[in-house]
Amino acid sequence: QAPLQASGGGLVQPGGSLRISCRPSGGNFRGYAIGWFRQPPGQDRMFVAGINRDGTDTEYVDSVKGRFTISRDDVKNRFYLQMDSLKPDDTATYFCNFGLSHTEMEPLGPWGQGTQVTVSS
Repeated sequence: QAPLQASGGGLVQPGGSLRISCRPSGGNFRGYAIGWFRQPPGQDRMFVAGINRDGTDTEYVDSVKGRFTISRDDVKNRFYLQMDSLKPDDTATYFCNFGLSHTEMEPLGPWGQGTQVTVSS
């Protein structure tokens, strides 16, 4: 199983917005929930947001609720994380993965390289 590849990260000022994307190297993931995870410098990777198989339900950790929006486009086979009102604490490498549940996701695939998001003035 090839890892899902995240892209679209960059440097953004506090209060700014960024949308990062995730795409599979092959196959489609309509039968799976999709999750975004992040790993801040020197810390463990952690779950950030998840969306269920048909896109009708989402889950977020408290620290990003109201600021981040996860979505999926199964026609294009792309998954997104819209990040608004970014804070320096959001600085991390962001990864995507898939699983059976979008809440407290147990990731099933290998980890890709992730995409770096840096929030700084």
